[in-house]
Amino acid sequence: MATTSGRFLSFLKRSSLVLLVAVAVFFIMDDIVMPRYVQQGETTYVPDVVGLPEEAAIQKIEAAGLEPKVAEIRPDKVNPEGTVSLQTPPAGAEVKFGRGVYLTLSGGETPATVPALRGRSIRDARLALEQVGLKIGEMTYEVSAQFPENTVMGQSVPAGTTVRSGTPVSLVVSQGPSADRLPVPNVIRKSLAEAERLILQAGFTIGNVTYQANNDILPNTVIDQYPREGNFAARGEPVQLFVTRRADTPPLEN
Repeated sequence: MATTSGRFLSFLKRSSLVLLVAVAVFFIMDDIVMPRYVQQGETTYVPDVVGLPEEAAIQKIEAAGLEPKVAEIRPDKVNPEGTVSLQTPPAGAEVKFGRGVYLTLSGGETPATVPALRGRSIRDARLALEQVGLKIGEMTYEVSAQFPENTVMGQSVPAGTTVRSGTPVSLVVSQGPSADRLPVPNVIRKSLAEAERLILQAGFTIGNVTYQANNDILPNTVIDQYPREGNFAARGEPVQLFVTRRADTPPLEN
């Protein structure tokens, strides 16, 4: 009797094992093999995952019957760190089911180190800032017998400081030993009215305004000036302006 019971239990175990294997095979065939077999040769469209977090992008691609693949991580100042900044193929592309979609993830914005600018010309300072992804902010001028005209005497952010890319760095610039010589403002691309306001505000007067035919730029736009920005001139000196007019209007000059 005990032997018969043992055989029966052994039979149940074998039957249960066979049943489990059969169920597993059924689910594999139903969920993986058959869908891929049915989809073979069919196409789908790549979803748009740019800007999504990595996990959400992967889930969305898999739901479309495609295979997500993280290709690389790159610095990106537009998309937050850990989100998709680029996908290949692009969103909307028609591809076969199972096609790989390669993702580039954002590594976040690359910080910049502020260079030392004291003693440099404005031009050199601008180039040094642009090389590390920064820019010149506000410029103020001070009289100095030590530093030549247009030489940087100070900067708003100390050299060696780590800041976000695109941060403006304001400069204190020498206007030379005389307070009577002032920096000429840049009025190119300004409207005539705005240019005149800036010139008078800077301590100069309005010189000759010469009109030149130009249909590519809005009328009454300053396209050149003399003296140029970066030069110093005596207080009250006139600034000559060259301004656009339409080609079909008569030339004016004052």
